[in-house]
Amino acid sequence: MRTTNIACPNCGKTNRVPVAARGKPKCGNCGRPLPWIVDALDDDFAEVAEQADVPVLVDMWATWCGPCRMVSPVLDQLAHERAGDIKLVRVDVDRASRLSERFDVRSIPTLMILRDGEVIARQPGAVPAPQLRAWLDDALVPEVRT
Repeated sequence: MRTTNIACPNCGKTNRVPVAARGKPKCGNCGRPLPWIVDALDDDFAEVAEQADVPVLVDMWATWCGPCRMVSPVLDQLAHERAGDIKLVRVDVDRASRLSERFDVRSIPTLMILRDGEVIARQPGAVPAPQLRAWLDDALVPEVRT
């Protein structure tokens, strides 16, 4: 099972967290929710992103992309602010061509939010942090049931 190391923003302890797991990661030391930030590729995306118990913010990016590097710290901040509520999954489009095709990625960065494996929101291109935060908030508002 592939794991990633995540430092707890509360106590600083480093936690080894599976990239694909049920539930929500919590710090083994203080018990607070951890920001869940992982990478995925063609072969493990279904397990890492589509089977997650929490909404997944997918970042389709590339190492050579300037706008992608500008958005990345904002996404990290959002993952920290919403620890326990979302999972940030980064997909390098140069290493995951099947996913790029499947999701019809025409520009990068392309951001998507998955809930229960389905795309519920999509944001192509880099946008300012306040707009990105508002987009995420709007997408994560619970549906009103009548």
